[in-house]
Amino acid sequence: MLFKLLLPFALFASSLAAPTSCDISSAVVDVPSGGALPPPTHKVSFVALGVGTQNYTCSDAGTYTSVGAFAELFDISCLYRTQCFSNITSDAFEVWNAAPPSVTASRVPQFLDSLRQFHNPTVLGEHYFVVNPVTGSGLSPKWDFTSRAFAGNADAFVVGSKISSMASPTSPSNIDWLYLTKAVGSLADEVYRTDTQGGQPPASCAPGSNPITVKYTSMYWLTG
Repeated sequence: MLFKLLLPFALFASSLAAPTSCDISSAVVDVPSGGALPPPTHKVSFVALGVGTQNYTCSDAGTYTSVGAFAELFDISCLYRTQCFSNITSDAFEVWNAAPPSVTASRVPQFLDSLRQFHNPTVLGEHYFVVNPVTGSGLSPKWDFTSRAFAGNADAFVVGSKISSMASPTSPSNIDWLYLTKAVGSLADEVYRTDTQGGQPPASCAPGSNPITVKYTSMYWLTG
């Protein structure tokens, strides 16, 4: 089982190079036909495995409220159309979810490397939330490649605006699939979050309790 879980990550070391090593302009975004997520209007530029946490606080009503997320984004362009690709988020989640609490999302490459004894996979960048740059209030998701794949390029990011969502087709314990369009930034015109694993908070909480983080993985498709 461990070999099965780690095999997709072993392929990273031999096949990936920044910013993307394989042409995926003809890739097809994995969204159900006729569903809530529309087909892309641009060609795929990046496909990434996101490994990180969804972050929540407890409201006065005793339910969890999202306060953003953080994830490392790994280039999986060279896994497209391979046997590993369709299971990459579930296999990664099984490994990540078993990691000890001391291992945070920012240490995921180091942690996976210590298990696999392979070179670090290419990290395209990070996904996190920022104050909405258009309205100046609320939080918006950002995909930021400025310090990794495009280090020094201040425009290599995109802040997204959610257009539509759908429940995960595999389990209610998985966060929703999303379709977003660019609010600001030059990295992409559209972002899809698909193939999610984990990330959902418990159904209730005690008001005043501490914030929580919930591990998740997903696939991110950036187009344009």
